Amino acid sequence: MAELSKKEKDYYLRRLSQLKLEQSSFISHWKELSEYLEPRSGRFFLSDRNNGGKRHNKIINGRGTQALRSSQSGIFAGVMSPTRPWFKLEPINQELMAVQGVKEWLYKVETVLRAIFLDSNLYSAAPIMLGETLLFGTGAMAQLDDFESVSRFTPYTCGSYYITQNDRGVVDTFVIERERTVKQIVDEFGIDNVSVAIKSHYDRCEYDVWYRICQFIDPNPDYVPGDERSDKLPFRSVWFELGSLSSTGYGNNSTSTVITDNKFLRKSGFHEFPVHVVRWSVTGDDIYATNCPGMVALGDVKALQIMEKRKAQAIDKLVNPPLKGPPSLIDVPVNSLPGGMTIYDSDTTKEGLAPIYQVAPQVNDLRMDMQAIEQRINEAFFVDLFLAISTMEGIQPKNQLELSQRNAERLLMLGPPLERIQQEFLGQVIHRTFNQAMRANILPPPPPELDGQNLNISFISALAQAQRASEVSTIERTAMFIGQLAQLNPSVLDKFNADEAAEKYAHYVGVVPSVIVPQEQVEATRQARAEQQQKLMEAEMAAQEVKTIREGVDAADVVSSMGANNG
Repeated sequence: MAELSKKEKDYYLRRLSQLKLEQSSFISHWKELSEYLEPRSGRFFLSDRNNGGKRHNKIINGRGTQALRSSQSGIFAGVMSPTRPWFKLEPINQELMAVQGVKEWLYKVETVLRAIFLDSNLYSAAPIMLGETLLFGTGAMAQLDDFESVSRFTPYTCGSYYITQNDRGVVDTFVIERERTVKQIVDEFGIDNVSVAIKSHYDRCEYDVWYRICQFIDPNPDYVPGDERSDKLPFRSVWFELGSLSSTGYGNNSTSTVITDNKFLRKSGFHEFPVHVVRWSVTGDDIYATNCPGMVALGDVKALQIMEKRKAQAIDKLVNPPLKGPPSLIDVPVNSLPGGMTIYDSDTTKEGLAPIYQVAPQVNDLRMDMQAIEQRINEAFFVDLFLAISTMEGIQPKNQLELSQRNAERLLMLGPPLERIQQEFLGQVIHRTFNQAMRANILPPPPPELDGQNLNISFISALAQAQRASEVSTIERTAMFIGQLAQLNPSVLDKFNADEAAEKYAHYVGVVPSVIVPQEQVEATRQARAEQQQKLMEAEMAAQEVKTIREGVDAADVVSSMGANNG
């Protein structure tokens, strides 16, 4: 494999240095979030790698960590639960949804995509990424091609990667520093593509020496539309070595980043940007998120640790108070344990051991204050809301409406980050998986009506439906109101388009397309019914005419017979 040119080396080194500098101001804040909420998350120092030592040194009360994990599970269940459909595909031209062939093809594609997600590791990797987003404000996960399951997902932890965005505010550059052993590097890139130093370690069977390698993913300036060669695709990927971990630091704490000869590992490309980066909230032109539940709750989490410590101290003083005694007891072994005995001369010692002061801490008041702080932490992480949403599986839309009404205010607060999650993560996952499936030729051929048409993604997860429950309730209330008016004036039904209401209602609640009969079939059924009714009416009219004629004939006969009798 060809070596990187000096110009290319300079480019990557300069950009890596700039990206580290851009990120450096966030490190201290991220590290504090990690220490107080999830000590095993984040990679900020060289010592963080493969370190099994105790890290929960600053956590006495684990309410913050529990709230984070509840929120992590709740938002995962709310936006992309594997137990139910959470997205739908639609053509931009909504009129095409009236074509049954289009609806059936879209449903088949949705089924294939859901099968890919279930077969891949998406549902095990996504919660990790969402947890990082809740904690640090920014989460990242790669989606790579996989021969067995079409897609393979790899979540990254905060501090190990760097990002930047284009002029539209979309992340288009991703750089990650990875730690790999000598054997791992050789297995992945080949013995002929690694540096002399790694070859030496490998030849001496020193397989477990750690090295840092770096991957650069950014827009390809040599992109040629329609050209399927890896170096002509929209995004390029370059791997190179950064050096031995024994001599350099990690991330923003690295002491040197020098690419020497023969350290270029691999260059390839991607059809789509392969890394999904989610930011909870972005201020102005910032690249990394500047607000998230973890940041909001950090102050209360730190305060809770202090109060937990003070409560323990107060209880300890209550059950084991500091004591005082006379000077004569200075050389007397004092046993303050339960059932213990201390022998001293009562004649010379008029006073025995006694509390130095009466300890009466108001522990209940302290507990009430701690409960208030814990409640604020739960609110910062939307714990109650997420737990309610996670239990919505199978609940009817009416009950979903009741839930959304009770939590309307918090649902509105969750709207902006949910939109970012859908736009920067869920939508991109579906888009890339769709293209991967197309390139793998596992999707059915589209109908001619969709030739040259783009598709939209509609999210129908439990959380999305909870936010859209107002639309469902509007249809329900309108139908109920018009039904009541129709009892007084049936002509008011002419104002209500029942077919459109049924279509919209089914769309909002995510009904399977086969449940709703296509409009053409409905019209044909109605036409056939009308023709049948017309034939029945005509038959009834004919029968009535025959009856009338017969009755007339019978009447004439009667009159005639009466006349003959009278004559």
